[in-house]
Amino acid sequence: MNSHFRLTVPAMVVVVLLVWTRSASAVADESITPVDASPAAEQSAADDWNFYWDNGFRLDREDGAFRLKFGGRIQADWATIHAADEIDNALGSDGTGTEIRRARIFFNGVLWEDLFFKFQLEFANTGSDTVNLKDMLIGLHNLGPVGTVAIGHMKEPFSLEQQTSSNYLTFMERSLANAFSPARNVGILAFNPVLDRRLLWQVGVFERTNPSGFSFDDDKDWRVTGRLVAVPLYEDEGERVVHLGFSYSHRFQDRDLMQRFSQRPEAHLASFFADTGTTIPADNMDILVSELAVVWGPASIQGSYHHAFVDAYAGDDLDFWGAYAQVSFFLTGEHRNYLLGQGKFGRLAPRARFNLATGDWGAWEVAVRFAYVDLNDSMIRGGELWSITAGLGWYLYPNARVTFNYVHSSLRDRTVLGPPIIMDVDGDSDIAEIRFQLDF
Repeated sequence: MNSHFRLTVPAMVVVVLLVWTRSASAVADESITPVDASPAAEQSAADDWNFYWDNGFRLDREDGAFRLKFGGRIQADWATIHAADEIDNALGSDGTGTEIRRARIFFNGVLWEDLFFKFQLEFANTGSDTVNLKDMLIGLHNLGPVGTVAIGHMKEPFSLEQQTSSNYLTFMERSLANAFSPARNVGILAFNPVLDRRLLWQVGVFERTNPSGFSFDDDKDWRVTGRLVAVPLYEDEGERVVHLGFSYSHRFQDRDLMQRFSQRPEAHLASFFADTGTTIPADNMDILVSELAVVWGPASIQGSYHHAFVDAYAGDDLDFWGAYAQVSFFLTGEHRNYLLGQGKFGRLAPRARFNLATGDWGAWEVAVRFAYVDLNDSMIRGGELWSITAGLGWYLYPNARVTFNYVHSSLRDRTVLGPPIIMDVDGDSDIAEIRFQLDF
């Protein structure tokens, strides 16, 4: 079986155009209706479709039984990196570059009120002729105390920063501490917001897969991951919020399954400055995260502490950790959009959209973050890396923004295991980067 999901861009364009054409025409005898509906009800429901724009293309049936959306995102990055000679010689990160950081299309929706799905593909950073799966799942809502169950390829429920979409991050990249966060894998996830959505629990069982959601091996890499979120304060439609969260992931491994941690200095065009290098034979591993976020009008703070406990197969058990803290402020008076019941941040709507004719310039946000990751323990010398990132965000429209980041990072006590030689690497780097982003 081919481990890559192949799909051409022209084919996807044809699919999207067909969906758009069919929805706009709303042909009665081709619309999807409940199987137990009478002919008269079926005809009426088939005629009551609305196709409209709401920061994305949406197609809803008026009775609410069917709600569909399709769209995508484009993130184009430029960066210039000035690294110390020692880092450049060992890791090759000094220069200027550009990339399409993300290029995705998606189609999601709800059918028969409770059956939902999401289909999302990534075209950027996937290889010369392949695409990768992102979210590819189906599920059911309203399952009593269980709440919602989803099955497929999706994010494991772990950390505020990881759960928040890249569309809505304050900075261009997630923090150094995100090195310990699980990626998307195939599994089954259950979650339910309770107590007026002030408390959210999420738990899932996953198997590690490749970016195409494929895994087939005698030795399995399973993990149980869960997250608990409490919101003791939520006032004035999210102008004042206090978010508390805790995530835990246990990975069932054996000595034939390896673990490796690595991290870039908060710039995707840079190389991995901190890296455990060789993979670590491990029986199992536990990762813990505690998180805090506060929104108080235009000001917000956010931070978390990550710790990985590795039960090594041979030698000493290993501990690695990381943390970050950030502060942001909207100069134009907006506030971050906290999604109550989902435990993450969402889309920001500027008070005034960019319009030169009226003198409106959208929303402006300033932010600063300190982050640290320690990948040194026992004989593993992955390095200690810290960074200070200053950010300026310009939100022209609810779905378009420009983000500028300046990153100063420092690497210490990293050992690079050749070839041709083994060397210790220390040094600082300065990175200026900018992103142009559109999502719909």
